[in-house]
Amino acid sequence: MQIISTTPELRDRLKSEPSVAFVPTMGNLHEGHVALVRQAREHGRCVVASIFVNPIQFGPSEDFNQYPRTLEADCAKLEGLADVVFAPMVDELYPESQQVFVEPPPVAAELCGAFRPGHFRGVATVVLKLFNIVQPQAAVFGKKDYQQLHVIRAMARQLNLPVEIVAGETLRAADGLALSSRNGYLSGEERAEAIRLYRNLVRMKESIVAGGGDYAALEHAAAADLEAHGWRVDYVSVRAVESLLPAKAGDAGLVVLAAGWLGHTRLIDNVEVCVSSGRSL
Repeated sequence: MQIISTTPELRDRLKSEPSVAFVPTMGNLHEGHVALVRQAREHGRCVVASIFVNPIQFGPSEDFNQYPRTLEADCAKLEGLADVVFAPMVDELYPESQQVFVEPPPVAAELCGAFRPGHFRGVATVVLKLFNIVQPQAAVFGKKDYQQLHVIRAMARQLNLPVEIVAGETLRAADGLALSSRNGYLSGEERAEAIRLYRNLVRMKESIVAGGGDYAALEHAAAADLEAHGWRVDYVSVRAVESLLPAKAGDAGLVVLAAGWLGHTRLIDNVEVCVSSGRSL
């Protein structure tokens, strides 16, 4: 496995590869990331993982400076799984002040975007930069960041990018908590409470499958339960899978999404629902 930090060196390394599969990350890797890298092997002869904490997707009061940088440990996790780790410095991707951005679709201003203005513009912009540098045939993104996956798919489709966007399933701890780099911020007590988010989403899914069509009531009940146990809820929302717009009668593919704060840690999660059969998608 090679660790490369500059664009010219990476392009030189990849120029003779017949197919490249790519997994962009911000590092501080866990088993969820590792699963995405393993999945990438099914889509390309050469697997590239990037490790880059992207400054333009963080708001001024967010945790950019505190976000864990664990490059050595990350590379140890990727040994034998990735062929190349691309770990650029900030000035490699942003040699000058960024004035050209990718404008994501309007739905990017909803859900997480309503609470993190400019976040998905920063995500889409850095992902396009990385696509241009790596030039992969396929790229793997986890479903845990469901809105991000939607934005990247839309960008690839509408900008005619020659990249297949592959979705990776969310990995969970034994109690169901979605694996996340930010789980490390949780205290022991908060970690025990964190599973409530997923349990509420599962209850909502079960209600919908059983015929519950009052989505607003389900959203309100889940948010109330979280708030009663000390959460600060950003949103709980039932959306259509295809558009990520608020669900309406007749939508077969749904996704229930939520985000909230436990102490100083913001957690997100989602559960897909197939109304017609009651199975997770």
